[in-house]
Order: sequence, then structure tokens, then C-alpha cells
Amino acid sequence: MPKTLKRTDAAASSVRTRRAYFDCRFGQLHVRTAFPTTGGFDEQVTLFCLHGSAGASRVFARFLPLIADQRSVYAPDLPGSGESDPAEAGREDPAGAIADLAQDLRLRQIDVLGFENGASVAVALAIARPDLVRRVVLVAAPPTLDWVSLRQPTFVLSIGANDGAQGDGRRRLPANARHEHVPEYTADLFVAAPQTLARQFADFLNDESGA
Repeated sequence: MPKTLKRTDAAASSVRTRRAYFDCRFGQLHVRTAFPTTGGFDEQVTLFCLHGSAGASRVFARFLPLIADQRSVYAPDLPGSGESDPAEAGREDPAGAIADLAQDLRLRQIDVLGFENGASVAVALAIARPDLVRRVVLVAAPPTLDWVSLRQPTFVLSIGANDGAQGDGRRRLPANARHEHVPEYTADLFVAAPQTLARQFADFLNDESGA
């Protein structure tokens, strides 16, 4: 596994975490939040973290305080997962629920991180709302995900020994994308390497030179 890049204890201690409920088109979303205690206009763009279908926002519990030293972060339980209300059968629209959350928070622009099947939600939101989504991070995205229509700067992180197809020409990447394959990472990467991920993603999200 790559060498862990340490973030200081001071940075972690400058972050507050809490849980809350927000209204959306399906009822209520349960959301984990983390934000710098300093707050103010010097914060970077707010980040939304979207979990896979087999889990809930708690997968990001160790990651949130580390990525939130410069920005507010929201990790919702997607509709029907964790403690969020489910959508009615046939009316599933998790990307719409996330757009509702951004509107409730009065956010004009966000960055989105999608993990596993949460990457599908991130892509759907980015395509439907390019005015809202500034940058996209896709981690261990499903092999069938069609992301070529993305126009936002995108960071694709593939993991595992057999998940390197994104970078070898067999799959097309978005035009404005950066790809990294780390075969040593497994599905528990947000628990096993939260410091390294926080540093990697913060570097990408803060980079104003492009993808």
C-alpha cells in the first residue's frame, strides 16, 4: 500500500463533526457532516460524499474529519439506505435527492465524490446539473458506468488487482479526467487509508489549473 501521507493532529482537531436530517423529495436524508471550526469565506468548495449501495455514510466516518480541514463536507445516507427515508418504488432518483440537499443548504456549487455505486449517482448529478457540480471524484466505480459525457474535471481512482481497465484504453475516460490505479487498495480503503485519500483528493479539488 502506498505510504500514508500524514495530516497533522492540529488539522483534525480543528474540524467539527455532527449528524443531522435534511428534507428531500422522498422525506428526510440522514447526513453526516464535518466542517472547519474556523468557517468563513476562506473555505474551499463544499464536498458531498456518496456511498455505495451496500453501505451507508458511516463508510466515510474516518475520512470526513481529515478532508474537512479546509471545506465543509456532507455524507448523506442515500434514499433507502442507513437512516434515510426510502423512495417510492419506481420513483428512485438519488441524484435528485442530493440536488435537493444542496438547495436546502443554499449551495451554488459543490464537488462530488462517489464510491462504488455512489459513483453512478455522482455522474448522474454532474450530468444533470453541470451548473451545480464543479469537480467529480470517482472511486472504485462500477465497470458498466458510462462517464464519458462528464465535462467537469474528474479524478478516477480504480482499486484492486483486476480493476485497472479505466487506464488502459479499454474504457474511455471523460475528456477532462485524471486516472490513478492503486492495486493495493481494497474495498475498505476509506477505513484503511483515510489520510492518504484525504491528501490525494484535496490536492485534486484544490488544483485550479485543470484536471
